[in-house]
Amino acid sequence: MTTHAARTVFLMAHTGRPAAIRSAELVVQGLLHNGLGVRVLAIEAADLPLPPSVEMVTDITPGAMDGCELLIVLGGDGTLLRGAELSRASGVPMLGVNLGRVGFLAEAERDDLDKVVDRVVSREYQVEERMTLDVVVRSNGDVVHTDWALNEAAVQKVSPERMLEVVLEIDGRPVSGFGCDGIVCATPTGSTAYAFSSGGPVVWPEVEALLMVPISAHALFARPLVTSPDSVLAVEVQQQAPHGVLWCDGRRTVALPAGARVEVRRGTVPVRLARLHHASFTDRLVAKFALPVSGWRGAPH
Repeated sequence: MTTHAARTVFLMAHTGRPAAIRSAELVVQGLLHNGLGVRVLAIEAADLPLPPSVEMVTDITPGAMDGCELLIVLGGDGTLLRGAELSRASGVPMLGVNLGRVGFLAEAERDDLDKVVDRVVSREYQVEERMTLDVVVRSNGDVVHTDWALNEAAVQKVSPERMLEVVLEIDGRPVSGFGCDGIVCATPTGSTAYAFSSGGPVVWPEVEALLMVPISAHALFARPLVTSPDSVLAVEVQQQAPHGVLWCDGRRTVALPAGARVEVRRGTVPVRLARLHHASFTDRLVAKFALPVSGWRGAPH
């Protein structure tokens, strides 16, 4: 057995899936065999066949990551976003293994587990930072809620029979007002998530920008907007409108009373993602969406 001094990896998995349980078992065995320590959440450990040498923590706090060099997350997009919360709070890079459908946040697929272990053991991975959003909710001028998002902050209607009446603002200037099902404010990372399904553009992750995408707007001008990363986006819920709801990454939610104002700006704390491949985002996009590229001849030589 190869010995690595004081190296610990945190493992998070969607233990409700049999595939995740088996994948977690293989990753743990591989890391322990190469002398790395493994730490997991106690609530997940109950569903995993783990040897006694695996360390368990009871609370999901930034302190749970103390001494860990990497967070490996096994699961679909929901599990990866849960891992992103822990990664952002601790500063520990996250390496995602996709066990779901699309998984744009993931760096590897289920069939790559051996490669994942080998790269982690040999430290053959790079770390990149992804832009986040800082979100502030105001009511009657007072800050009533603060949050953040990696993919998007979405202001949505609550009542299916009534539209949400909003006014959009960019950098302190009004843009347009209309009725809609909601507004998605997204990062480039989130451009392939909810913003994409709402008709927004795909933005390459290295582009620094903010997106604002209306959902089912009843308006002549309700196009997706792409702004400077230094812009401040705002969505005002009209006083006469029914109340709405704010969702951050589809995980954290808060009610928005009539007259509420949601402000979105570039986050001060990024999420750090571990990368194993040098493949371009274009290739990732083609693979994830199974885009038809047959007949491509490439640039002339």
